[in-house]
Amino acid sequence: MVADLERNRGSEAMPSVDDGIRLTPEQLRRRRARSIAIGLALGALVILFWAVTIVKLGGNVANRSL
Repeated sequence: MVADLERNRGSEAMPSVDDGIRLTPEQLRRRRARSIAIGLALGALVILFWAVTIVKLGGNVANRSL
């Protein structure tokens, strides 16, 4: 039984590279556009958090004692 498992280990457990989903050029273009939109939204959120933090701390933050 163990010999059967060892013999079949590589055949079924590891799918070949050709068994994946093939995306069309249109799907790849849309994926890239979606990734760029998500990246820009994330960057805008980071800038918003930074700006709110600076406003809440005030302009005199460098002169405050820790």
